[in-house]
Amino acid sequence: MNKVVLVTGANSGIGLALCERLLSQDTEGLQLCLACRNMRRAQAARSALLASHPTAQVALLQMDTSSISSVIAAAQEVKLRYTRLDYVYLNAGIMPNPQFDVKAFFRGLFSSHIITMFATGEGILTQKDGVTADGLQEVFATNLFGHFLLIRELEPVLCREGRTSQLIWTSSSNAHRSAFNMEDVQHQKGTRPYSSSKYASDLLSLALNTHYNKQGLYSSVICPGFVMTNLTYGILPSFPDFLWTLLMPLFWLIRMFTNTFTLTPFNGAEALFWLFKQKPESLDPQAKYHSLTSGLGQKLHPTA
Repeated sequence: MNKVVLVTGANSGIGLALCERLLSQDTEGLQLCLACRNMRRAQAARSALLASHPTAQVALLQMDTSSISSVIAAAQEVKLRYTRLDYVYLNAGIMPNPQFDVKAFFRGLFSSHIITMFATGEGILTQKDGVTADGLQEVFATNLFGHFLLIRELEPVLCREGRTSQLIWTSSSNAHRSAFNMEDVQHQKGTRPYSSSKYASDLLSLALNTHYNKQGLYSSVICPGFVMTNLTYGILPSFPDFLWTLLMPLFWLIRMFTNTFTLTPFNGAEALFWLFKQKPESLDPQAKYHSLTSGLGQKLHPTA
């Protein structure tokens, strides 16, 4: 029986790399649905996947996780198309208007915290959040609430008697407890909404397991490591290409000292891909599974 897989934020970066890896393993036994906000980019992603896997079943779904009406409409469409979902990868996310502290960055370059600084962005990144048309904080809505609403709307196709389904969240090493406040879950008063939203998704995954495991629905969290994606490049949008080129040897050097510098979307998707092959009942509901690479860039077995 074909496995039905829904991936949010699937038109680039880690999401697209995951789709490519899934299809490379099993083209015939997979129904893949790319849930994306930008349909032009989604069409381009679908075309790229079909160019490599002409017989693959790759459908598109328009969904903006920052919009309540878009999520509800997308969920209704999913329930019309599918009688069940086996996997939902909650991968869509934004880090809007990141502010980069240049002084803190150069201080960190010559300190013992250089690896932590690059791996987590701690101490050098803040963001300016916005407000959606629904009146929610943009990062909270996009990274967390839209996905939570999607899960609730998709309960009929996720919780099926006699079958298991799996939710898999793309979290971050930037998910810091210090950024999250239960009195301000939308992070209206802080300057680290991305970090707060990712920590909140880690907590939500725990709560979802408590609520849904008896109904056959399991939730897991992964950390892709430090990956060069559009999100990463967006941190320094004014950086010319040659400066990123100059930084890459430094990243390769740092990778010799930490296995969280996955760098490529292919390697960053390792934990997402690994979870696809596991029985959800056997997983630790409190674990965060990390994509890892060796110093030479070879993917390693994910660890919790």
